[in-house]
Amino acid sequence: MNLQNPAATALNELRSAPWLHFAVLALSSIFFLVDPFAAIGSFLAITESADAARRNRMARKACITCFIVLTSFALAGQLIFRMFGITLPAFEVAGGLILLLIGLDMLEAKRSPTQEASGDTEEASMKEDAGIVPLGIPMLAGPGAISSVMVLVGQTPRLVSLETGLILGSITVTCLASYFVLAGAGRIRTVLGETGIRILVRIMGLLLVALAMQFFVNGLTDLGVIAKQS
Repeated sequence: MNLQNPAATALNELRSAPWLHFAVLALSSIFFLVDPFAAIGSFLAITESADAARRNRMARKACITCFIVLTSFALAGQLIFRMFGITLPAFEVAGGLILLLIGLDMLEAKRSPTQEASGDTEEASMKEDAGIVPLGIPMLAGPGAISSVMVLVGQTPRLVSLETGLILGSITVTCLASYFVLAGAGRIRTVLGETGIRILVRIMGLLLVALAMQFFVNGLTDLGVIAKQS
């Protein structure tokens, strides 16, 4: 008689749970696209003349802006799909292409133009408070993060569901993590150095490219262009 350890059985069941896979997908895709580590250089340049308290306020305002923007698209995503007649497969293909372009830029350890246009950092450094624009949007909540949230929302069966809760939870965790990263940007750059941050961004970019290709393949499969694997 083969008796399995109850703890091992419970762990195996947890690993195979669909909600856990969706939670990992949601958190990884949103966090990689918000990518607060890549924003450290711009944040420090914008807040160069600010004291510690003002830096913390700007970091907090940027992350609150990011949370409001991504949550709004998460809650209104299905309505937007219906309003414009957009199908999920079409948006998966479009979102996959956007994510791919951002991921390729991250592989070169640089910010995508969709997240940070040329001159944004210099212009923001002259503003009294740049926490909302450009730090909150588009540096954190850029087109890639918004697209990822909407693709995830399109996969939920209804607005009030476990999947929607997981998406909102992933947004919350990402924004909290982003606040701590930006608030401690000086210390993080001292510990990791420019080289360490670039390596970290490249690793996240590689994972994002793989995620983008998965979105792209899912969209083509749902459209019938690629045969569904049994």
